[in-house]
Amino acid sequence: MKYQNVFERYEIKYMLTPEQRRSLVQAMKGIMKIDKYGRTTIRNIYFDTENYRLIRTSLDKPAYKEKMRVRSYQRVSDEDDVFVELKKKYDSIVYKRRIALPEYVAMDWLAAGGDVPGTSQIESEIEYFRNFYEGIGPKVFLSYEREAYFPEDDSDVRITLDSNIIARDYDLSLRYGAYGDSVIGRDMTVLEVKVPGAMPMWLIRFLESNKIQKTSFSKYGMYYTNTVMGNKDKTEKHGGLLYA
Repeated sequence: MKYQNVFERYEIKYMLTPEQRRSLVQAMKGIMKIDKYGRTTIRNIYFDTENYRLIRTSLDKPAYKEKMRVRSYQRVSDEDDVFVELKKKYDSIVYKRRIALPEYVAMDWLAAGGDVPGTSQIESEIEYFRNFYEGIGPKVFLSYEREAYFPEDDSDVRITLDSNIIARDYDLSLRYGAYGDSVIGRDMTVLEVKVPGAMPMWLIRFLESNKIQKTSFSKYGMYYTNTVMGNKDKTEKHGGLLYA
């Protein structure tokens, strides 16, 4: 199956209430169409160092930041392909490079210290990333339900609506189901607008008329802040004992 493995674009995020989401879906009629997959559950394993260096750096909002994850669009077996992705952001532009590998090959390489599976440029970049961030490994499973929309005129813009965002720091495998702690309110939706340049005017007007402002939001960052750091604070407060 052919797939796009290199992306360069702006990714602009907004938080929507249920009413705003319904209004957006109505406004997209005749302009945008949902992709052939409909609503899908996206599953990710985020990789980080033992002290969460990558996400801590990202939350400081530097000019340049990067992350690595393994992604699937369904619950997988060890033979199913998953995407190994490097995602970097510089000067508001997002660069993503990815490669598809069988799940057992990807995790043997990235989580168990196996050999690089191939000789492609992207595999070399991922291996360099792993060596640079010493001790990097699987840290968080994060999933969400996504609806992706494309323009009726096939212009280069994409809109995604993500809801039911959940995460966990155990059972770090894409072979398991989607379960964990809620990252945001279950009735809220993250809107992402992905464009190579300027946003379409109809969308600008919609956002302005509904007083929807862009936000700096990271799903992994929100989980880290609220759950990982939250649990750490509780542990320290109670002298090493973590209360439920």
